[in-house]
Amino acid sequence: MRNIFSFLLLLFFFFTQAQEENISMEYYLPADISYNPEIPTPQEVIGFIPGEWHVSHDRLVMYMQKLADVSPRIQIENRGFTYEGRQLVLLTVSSEENLANLEEIRKKHVSLVEKDSESLNTEEMPIVINQGFSIHGNEASGSNAALLYAYYLAAAEGEEIEETLKNTIILLDPSFNPDGLQRFAYWANTNKSKNINPDPQDREYSEVWPGGRTNHYWFDMNRDWLPVQLPESQARIATFHNWYPNILTDHHEMGSNSTFFFQPGIPSRTHPLTPQLNQDLTKEIGTYHAEALDEIGSLYYTEENYDDFYYGKGSTFPDINGSVGILFEQGSSRGHAQETENGLLTFPFTIRNQFTAALSTLEASQQMRTELLDYQRNFFKESRESAKSGAYAFGSSKDPVSAYKLAEILKRHQIEIHEVAQDFSENGGNFKKGSAYIVPKNQRQYRLLKAMFERRTEFRDSLFYDISAWTFPLAFNLDFTEEASLKNTGEKINDLKMPSPELPNASDYAYLLNWNNYMAPKALNKILEKDLRAKVAMEDFWLEGENYGHGTIMIPVQNQKLDKSELHEFLKRVSEESGVEISAIQTGMTRGINLGSNQFRGLKRQKVALIVGGNITPYDAGEIWHLFDQRYDMKITKIDVRDLSGTDLSKYTDIILPSAWGSGLAKEHATKLKKWTKEGGTIIAYRNAVNWMKKNDFIKFETKENKITAKDISFGDRGDFRGAQGIGGAIFEVELDRTHPIAFGYDDKKIAMFRNTTIFMEADEQSYNNPIQYTEKPLLSGYISKPNLDSIAKTVPFKHESLGRGEVMLFTDNTNFRAFWYGTNKLLMNAIFFGDEM
Repeated sequence: MRNIFSFLLLLFFFFTQAQEENISMEYYLPADISYNPEIPTPQEVIGFIPGEWHVSHDRLVMYMQKLADVSPRIQIENRGFTYEGRQLVLLTVSSEENLANLEEIRKKHVSLVEKDSESLNTEEMPIVINQGFSIHGNEASGSNAALLYAYYLAAAEGEEIEETLKNTIILLDPSFNPDGLQRFAYWANTNKSKNINPDPQDREYSEVWPGGRTNHYWFDMNRDWLPVQLPESQARIATFHNWYPNILTDHHEMGSNSTFFFQPGIPSRTHPLTPQLNQDLTKEIGTYHAEALDEIGSLYYTEENYDDFYYGKGSTFPDINGSVGILFEQGSSRGHAQETENGLLTFPFTIRNQFTAALSTLEASQQMRTELLDYQRNFFKESRESAKSGAYAFGSSKDPVSAYKLAEILKRHQIEIHEVAQDFSENGGNFKKGSAYIVPKNQRQYRLLKAMFERRTEFRDSLFYDISAWTFPLAFNLDFTEEASLKNTGEKINDLKMPSPELPNASDYAYLLNWNNYMAPKALNKILEKDLRAKVAMEDFWLEGENYGHGTIMIPVQNQKLDKSELHEFLKRVSEESGVEISAIQTGMTRGINLGSNQFRGLKRQKVALIVGGNITPYDAGEIWHLFDQRYDMKITKIDVRDLSGTDLSKYTDIILPSAWGSGLAKEHATKLKKWTKEGGTIIAYRNAVNWMKKNDFIKFETKENKITAKDISFGDRGDFRGAQGIGGAIFEVELDRTHPIAFGYDDKKIAMFRNTTIFMEADEQSYNNPIQYTEKPLLSGYISKPNLDSIAKTVPFKHESLGRGEVMLFTDNTNFRAFWYGTNKLLMNAIFFGDEM
């Protein structure tokens, strides 16, 4: 044992010496070419050779800016800023001649996707490739490789690189996720030892919560290519549609014991709307990666593990847009070096593989240039030819904001939308001018449009790397039809504008705020923060022919801290800033309950806390934080699990417990939270946190247990069998009791909910305790196994019970999914504002 230990120490010594002394640019760069000495190396600008340290985003940008300053091959632009104020830079790399005529080249390239592109000679056109790195900030070998790749493109000399740049426009995004990269670089560098320790148990390889994977609000941005809700996504989507690149690469990392993966993924898990030729081209491009990795002796694999199904991922989004998306996954050192099943995995080694894949992509683009350009042209031609006549329509007369938000996404994807020419009804929905939109099917982006709007319940495969459904009209809870007549099509919308309500007149009596509007919680919060009195209607009422539903907010004029003129001016500002209509009322004599009725209940200002850290799922927590902070301008206190025991909870009215990994919080936390709840607090738990609530006696409920026995399943297929029993993400129909406060603000008795758990809560025997209940046949879109589908029918995704003077509420479903499930955000807001009335 002593001899083995001495041998390991010797190996470790030699390894650390190599790290300190032997990392050089020659390790990475092709050796058979020369490099322009006028172009600075990364070391000359940022102070170290890539691989010695993790590059921070500020140094990464500093180097890219320097290259743009000295190289005639590179232009740099800032496309905006992250939530933390970091630049979203893009390098455009090509020959000096191409860069001088860049806009002309861009227009000609984009004309390939338009009608009448047959006259274009693709043999004479440059190819466009978009190469992006490290959308997950702690998968940092990509962005560190971008340093080398940018240097190579700027400094390499010879006929080959000159010819390549003549025939190529390279859109190089060195960091898809600046905030996450910065967070991870700080962690890895501050925990690096002089004598690099490859022990996986060292602190260097175990980031603190939430880790560097996500952006500022803890979103996985590699799920946002389709919803486009985040500023980083909006910048890169604008770049994509500005150029329509022929290849888009997305450089990632995976588990340390893995090697290197490149697409295609598992063939049976490709979305049916993706042409087979796309996958054939992906496979052909893969032969260049294989050859390059063979040359440096790196292990790799392909057509395993990963898929091409969800179009919201960076490597799949291009496939529905006439491009070829390529995913690279490199086994991660997660720091500077780790012991793995494949031996010692060093950070420089991971960088070299990523750099090699970037070069092999460039090589493939040269050899397949005309083929890829022709494919792109034919993709959009076939898309138009496959488009049916007619149009989609969506909208909501009482919630024009949600309809606008969906239209905004379509516009970001260059999908043509129109106003409604005149009010019409179709498929049970009402579509009114000013609050609805028409989307003709016969347009260039038809395939993308169909992918966003379709409902799909039949699949070739039962396993999904990500969600199986994302039907946007369902996500936004809008009236929707796939069969609108083109006669209802009004003017094309070029400049989409947020609906602006008519500002309220002055009133001596009261003001009413309809709770149907998506932004109503923002308006109510402003009112309560101003310390004004507001009440919520527990029943419907009518005034001057207008129906005011359950949840209508009434703001009386009398006995307020503002006089009537000040109140009027304030409510006008609230209406304007939130986009919510507020009506001036001159009488309390209404049909139904009157404005002085006891069925109007007083509301209080809510002070909300969110449990974070520990084993809380960052995605779920971040979605809630983002909803409060960005959408509704509501303050929310983030309480870390490690501080929970010593935190004074008495100042909070509501505490939200997101889903968690593992067993949830500790017993001591349960005791403290239960005491707080009994004293009058409202606790709201999500997804698997509901099981923790039950285990710790906050609430009682029964679940349907789905015990499935494998029959005729081989040992080799056991993983697929088990995986098929999960719900990776599908859409289900629920029925609402709209008289219950949790359902206030909804027009329809049925809405769509997104689910990615297999927790099936049994309905209560008292029907009024089931305000949200799955229908008998609830599947609207997505995959669910037959046993799970049978189990979910008539169960409930929401439970409520009182505990002492407080309230306990459970949601098995994610009502805030990825910031684009607008249609169920209000369920959480109802729990916050109206919890005392349940």
